[in-house]
Amino acid sequence: MQYISVLTGKVIHGKGLGRTVGMPTANLQPARGSEIPPQGVYASLVHIKDGVYIGVTNIGERPTVDNDSRFTIETNINSFDKDIYGETMTLTILYFLRPIKKMKSLKEVKEQVDKDMAKAIALISQEKISQ
Repeated sequence: MQYISVLTGKVIHGKGLGRTVGMPTANLQPARGSEIPPQGVYASLVHIKDGVYIGVTNIGERPTVDNDSRFTIETNINSFDKDIYGETMTLTILYFLRPIKKMKSLKEVKEQVDKDMAKAIALISQEKISQ
C-alpha cells in the first residue's frame, strides 16, 4: 500500500467542538522533525494500541471554528469513541480527499466529514481488496 506520509505522536486535547455534533476527533501532536503533508483533508489509517482504524484527517487550519491560522492535525476515526488522550497514535496518510474549506456551521462540517469518511472507507477498502 502506497502512502503520502506517516505521522506519529501523542494524542492531545483540542477544543472538543467536534464531539458536540457527534464527530469526536483525535488531535495529534507529531514528533519533532515529522514531515507533514500540505494542508488538506486526507483518508488515513489510524494505528492505536487496540487496533487499526480508517480515519479522515484534517491537516492545517480550521477556518470554520478558528479565527486565526492555528495549524492542527486532527482525525475523525471511523466507529470509534474512546478516550485516548496521552496515547501514542500513528497516522498513515493515504489519499488526498479535498482542500480545506470554510463552512457555515459545525453541522455542515459534520455532513462533509461523513461524506469524506464514506469516500475514505471506499478507497481504503478497494486498496485492501486489490492487494
